[in-house]
Amino acid sequence: MGQGAYIFGCEGLILDKREAAFFRESDPWGYILFARNVDAPEQLYRLTNELREAVGRDAPILIDQEGGRVQRMRAPTWRDFLPPLDQIEAALRHGDEDGAARSMWLRGRLIADDLTSVGIDVNCAPTLDVARDETHPFLRNRCYGSDAEIVALMGRAMADGLAGGGVQSVMKHMPGHGRGTVDSHLGLPRIEVDLEELVDDFAPFKALNDLPMGMTAHIVLDAVDPETPATQSGAVIDLIRTQIGFDGLLMTDDISMEALSGTVFERATRSLGAGCDLVLHCNGDLAQMDSLAKLGAMNTAAQTRADRAIAARKEAVGIDIREAQAELDALKA
Repeated sequence: MGQGAYIFGCEGLILDKREAAFFRESDPWGYILFARNVDAPEQLYRLTNELREAVGRDAPILIDQEGGRVQRMRAPTWRDFLPPLDQIEAALRHGDEDGAARSMWLRGRLIADDLTSVGIDVNCAPTLDVARDETHPFLRNRCYGSDAEIVALMGRAMADGLAGGGVQSVMKHMPGHGRGTVDSHLGLPRIEVDLEELVDDFAPFKALNDLPMGMTAHIVLDAVDPETPATQSGAVIDLIRTQIGFDGLLMTDDISMEALSGTVFERATRSLGAGCDLVLHCNGDLAQMDSLAKLGAMNTAAQTRADRAIAARKEAVGIDIREAQAELDALKA
């Protein structure tokens, strides 16, 4: 039997016996951590080990360590970073695109250094949504630019920097969330432009379609499927697979976000039925996770993509971390 078609979180700083027994039985493909799980390096390293021991394998452990507002591990224990858009705009003001891309590579490499030191091997980044004037503030300064080519260049640099430090990327939010004017944690954004305009939103994801993992957007695209959020839309998932050309492991954004309707099990069932490979559940609620465990194992195609993602893991390439930090500081000054 394959691994569970879900990624789960845990409730707190330690893995309690109930959670360990549940994870052993439900066998999630991987885990995701949040600030509620983070206190000190020793605690976090112990937690990541316990999570893997619960399933008896080197399961992927994810986190959102974008920098800026979305950063679960923070100073003074770990490095703090500017919001991505602020860093890129500062680097572009003082140099060229190559310098800005170098700053993003360094950012990724330094973030990877923090993550691998505590047993985390997947970062939910880069954010490849193209920023617009109307982009909701919950997302805007997490973006990498308002030009699709710049976003792709910076996203590639970030992903390469993470990979250089032994951390895999999850590009998000496919097929593009930048036109959203509603926070999808609280409601469902609707995009009412035609398909020709949306091609610009798709472009950064197409440019990075070789990355092994991606995350969907909880957003309605009227030009593709006006009735259904992208995460649950067979038409949008088909667009991701064909027009964008992404054949990697596709996970939902957090299934408990209020952009989606119904119980978490209903939301998850619709998402898998539309063609997502994995359901991402983030809040650590054991009762909700117990209901999602009834989804069972990944299908054959999803398991194949998951196995490919695991096989794509790379060993960290050693660098002088102090020199990397100094170079980054100079580029964003």
